[in-house]
Amino acid sequence: MLSLSRKVGESIIISDNIIVTVIGTSGESVKLGISAPRSIPIFRQEVYAQIKADRDAAENNQAGDSKS
Repeated sequence: MLSLSRKVGESIIISDNIIVTVIGTSGESVKLGISAPRSIPIFRQEVYAQIKADRDAAENNQAGDSKS
């Protein structure tokens, strides 16, 4: 994992087309702005984990249905 320090208004660039900018801070929270092509989905980690769990459950159900 790469660890960087950035101040409000500063950014990092990922792969030429994703820009992550520190928008603000409040206590232990950091507000980030992310600019990326619409074709790249961006999720909070906990939301992505739920999406993945739902997909895995659906795939397992489909696999179970095809064995009947």
